[in-house]
Amino acid sequence: MKILKSTVQTETVVKGSRFLAEAIPCQKQEEARAILKAQKEKYADATHVVHAFVLGKAGEVMGMSDDGEPGGTAGRPVLDVLKGSGATDIMLTVTRWFGGTLLGTGGLVKAYGGAAKELLSQCQEIGALEEYVPKKEFCFECDYALYKSVKRAFEAFAIDGLCEEYTDKVKANGSVPQDQYASLAARLKDISSGAITIE
Repeated sequence: MKILKSTVQTETVVKGSRFLAEAIPCQKQEEARAILKAQKEKYADATHVVHAFVLGKAGEVMGMSDDGEPGGTAGRPVLDVLKGSGATDIMLTVTRWFGGTLLGTGGLVKAYGGAAKELLSQCQEIGALEEYVPKKEFCFECDYALYKSVKRAFEAFAIDGLCEEYTDKVKANGSVPQDQYASLAARLKDISSGAITIE
């Protein structure tokens, strides 16, 4: 599975109707609802804000809405494209401003599906999609003298979101790919002669 690193947008025009497609990182259904609400507020002048999302480590949670377009002509084609991309923890919104010409059901399916396809190929092109790597969080504390060696040891690991808090000791937390967790724990134990145990 792939996950989205940052928000990406593309725009298409079909028979005068403007379609703005946006891919947004999203991990929970509540987050999807909040994103949709924000998009509808942001584009209050739009005719429709159609959306689809795929969430969960195996892409097991999905949802979509036609937002007033004829049933099955908007949310479904967007979701089908999204499912075919192998991406998860992602939400696509396609905002339409009506251009005066009715597209018909076939035309709508093509326009919404096409907008989603173009958006996802743009995500691939600019490297906004990356392979999902399961991560595990860690947290520990140690004294200042030892932390210099710890920082050097960190260089051998793919540490993400490192937070350091300096009080009477140094508290550190972050996350590391799951398959590196045991060796990080062993390395820290080793350099601290057993004084550091990570939680």
